[in-house]
Amino acid sequence: MKYAFIRDKGRRFKLKRLCAALGVSRSGYYEWLGRPESRRAIEDRVLLDHVRSLHRQSREAYGAYKTWRVLRARGIACGKHRVARLRRQNGIEALRKRRFRVSVEHHKRAAAAPNTLNRRFAVSTPNRIWAGDTTVIATGAGWLHLAVILDLYSRRVVGWAMGNDRSQVLSLKALQMAIDQRKPMTGLLHHSDQGSAYVGVDYQVQLQRIGAEISMSRKGNCYDNAVVESFFGNLKNEMVHHRRFFTREEARAAVFDYIELFYNRHRAHATLQFVSPVEYERSNGVAI
Repeated sequence: MKYAFIRDKGRRFKLKRLCAALGVSRSGYYEWLGRPESRRAIEDRVLLDHVRSLHRQSREAYGAYKTWRVLRARGIACGKHRVARLRRQNGIEALRKRRFRVSVEHHKRAAAAPNTLNRRFAVSTPNRIWAGDTTVIATGAGWLHLAVILDLYSRRVVGWAMGNDRSQVLSLKALQMAIDQRKPMTGLLHHSDQGSAYVGVDYQVQLQRIGAEISMSRKGNCYDNAVVESFFGNLKNEMVHHRRFFTREEARAAVFDYIELFYNRHRAHATLQFVSPVEYERSNGVAI
């Protein structure tokens, strides 16, 4: 492996320095060059190409375990330890992860609606449970507010809206987009936090109009809406924390690209047998 590293880096660094740094002789390296490449070395090189390709396709979002599972799902024979070794040896790392924080408000307030969902995030049918929330993205021109609706069946973002201010109107736009795209039947369970956007009269009336049951997280408990919190965490880790947006328009374009072109259609999920939300729905006969 040392000789292979020298061969790969030989165009960028002097051979003498590479050999000295790795503690091998130049004569040994030249002797190795004359040998045929071993079968395992060839397999490693081919597998490394697959690993690097998936790393680019996933926008550097996957760790070693998910990389291994996705490659296996694509029919590429490989072991998880081998994948981890190749990633480690070649400096392939996922973008830094940040977990969402639990923020607890200590003043008492009655729940706007009961927590009917109660963290039962595994859903067997589409358009049975939707979850919504909002977040903000920093730009040089001020905050960009984002509201989303996820179908917990496939983790797909079925509705979203962006604006300069956090308001009930923004959340209503995301809800209306989800209704227009999915046309849910009566009996849908809609889950959210107790934010003003979701307890507002207009939002509640729209939910009643489509015959939806309302569920809300307990006050200050982000784990009650963990799927949407996880989506926001991935969006921030994979798109926001490593970039600087000078304008809201620049951030809008990046969010659209992330949701519609990457997350919904290509990002693999462990809960979906390591396929994307769109692929999961398609394989299960859901009309898209």
